[in-house]
Amino acid sequence: MATTKLARLALEDGTVFHGRAFGGSLRDLEGMGEVVFNTAMCGYQEALTDLSYTGQILTMTATEVGNYGVAPEDIESATPCVAGFVVRELSQIVSNYRATRGLSDWLEEAGVPAIEGIDTRALVRRLRIGGAMRGVISTVSVAQASDLELVARAKAIPSMAGANLAAKVSPRCGGRYEESLGEWAPRGGLFVDAKPSPADAPNGPFRVVAIDCGAKRNIYRHLVERNCEVHFLPHTATAAEIRALKPHGLFISNGPGDPAVVQTVIDTLREVAGEVPTFGICLGHQLLALSLGATTWKLKFGHRGANQPVRNLLTGRVEITSQNHGFCVDETSLRAAGGEPTHIHLNDGTLAGFRHTKKPIFSVQYHPEASPGPHDSAYLFDVFIEMMKTRKPIGAQEMERAQAALAAI
Repeated sequence: MATTKLARLALEDGTVFHGRAFGGSLRDLEGMGEVVFNTAMCGYQEALTDLSYTGQILTMTATEVGNYGVAPEDIESATPCVAGFVVRELSQIVSNYRATRGLSDWLEEAGVPAIEGIDTRALVRRLRIGGAMRGVISTVSVAQASDLELVARAKAIPSMAGANLAAKVSPRCGGRYEESLGEWAPRGGLFVDAKPSPADAPNGPFRVVAIDCGAKRNIYRHLVERNCEVHFLPHTATAAEIRALKPHGLFISNGPGDPAVVQTVIDTLREVAGEVPTFGICLGHQLLALSLGATTWKLKFGHRGANQPVRNLLTGRVEITSQNHGFCVDETSLRAAGGEPTHIHLNDGTLAGFRHTKKPIFSVQYHPEASPGPHDSAYLFDVFIEMMKTRKPIGAQEMERAQAALAAI
């Protein structure tokens, strides 16, 4: 019988949790980053491969994780990208006909340190009260490094505020994305098709240029499913490079880190956002707001999970959404910059989406692609299609029509 390898999670506030190693920790790899939590009951594989978690140690609040293993079709980027992983209990059984391997083996191969067997309720309560904290996952013995030494190492980790992690994860060159939703497409079809009128583009579908700051693949799949021609560019893309592709629409993706320091994208958006219909998600939402002159601030512990309630202020409908972010757009500064709130987070009243009152620009703080779910907000991709057709600022009628079509499926 294999000997259990012990591990510790040390937080900057002096708290140390003792548990068991799995994943990359079995190879004595250490994880260092901002410790955050996700309240989703499933979707650990999608979360682990979400580039927005770069530089963070992810804690799942679900009591057992790994029960359905790992399926290659469900990843959102090439490999797991978290700095570490924390769970209450790692399932010893994998029950899923689609799975090709277990969670621990996958994380070990990817070099992601992980710890199980700790009281994640106590950890999450500490993060909610004290805010997201820097932490270290380590398998070194107490004789080699005391708890106090691990805490000191956690305090020395650079803060997430001021970190330009989008530059780290953005692709080095551009390309074309062609994979659709496949078997995950809604039964009964999609609500709109991205076929321009003959006067707009007689020879093909809408061409969407995406500034990729760490995009989830399912975002692009939703656009391709709607018959869009998707071209992605690195975060360093210039206005000239974007215009050279002659897009019908511009998209700005999600990504990690502090939005206020991603200056290359902010400068580019100041020049091109709104020239063609423009849509942003998560970090893209924040970057669009910053480019208009608004400001952002860091949330205490962020919004991360698949059960976050949001109200669409234009239609009055409530959506249950998937979210993953630690920064927020200041609503007062946004209004002063010509933006109008379209969505509000119902847990804390923070801004969750906006539109520009004069330009065809809109964005949301959350994830309408929502892999693995929920799918209440998928209508926003149809709103983007509609905006590319009209080339006008989005209104309540377009929102209502798209939401009603989604509800009818």
